[in-house]
Amino acid sequence: MIKYNTYQVINSCVGLVWLANGLLCKIFNLVPRHRQIVAKILGDEYASGLTMLIGLAEVVMAVWVFSRFKSKFNAIVQIVVIAAMNTLEFLLAPELLLWGRFNALFAFLFIVLIYLNEFKWNPNLSKAK
Repeated sequence: MIKYNTYQVINSCVGLVWLANGLLCKIFNLVPRHRQIVAKILGDEYASGLTMLIGLAEVVMAVWVFSRFKSKFNAIVQIVVIAAMNTLEFLLAPELLLWGRFNALFAFLFIVLIYLNEFKWNPNLSKAK
């Protein structure tokens, strides 16, 4: 079984990914490509506001990850959200993605990391049995 510290570090890194993407990339608009993706998929008229709301949701996700409240449910929500977002981007806006359709591989690896960390490496699993 993975050590508790490693589980915590991975969990913190996952939370930081959500925080950076939400706060820096979307709310502070430091990566305008995120707003462009939203505009391409949902329309330019609402892109700024929707990008801000998506960023806020990602910040909330980060807080939820850091809190470890209902961590298994949180992991499932993360996996569904990442899969849905990346499927939409893959199909509707691949030219705006950092690595094009290759982004799907990184999303898949991130999903696998979240799954393994919560459902295989979580040191609290032995306590739940």
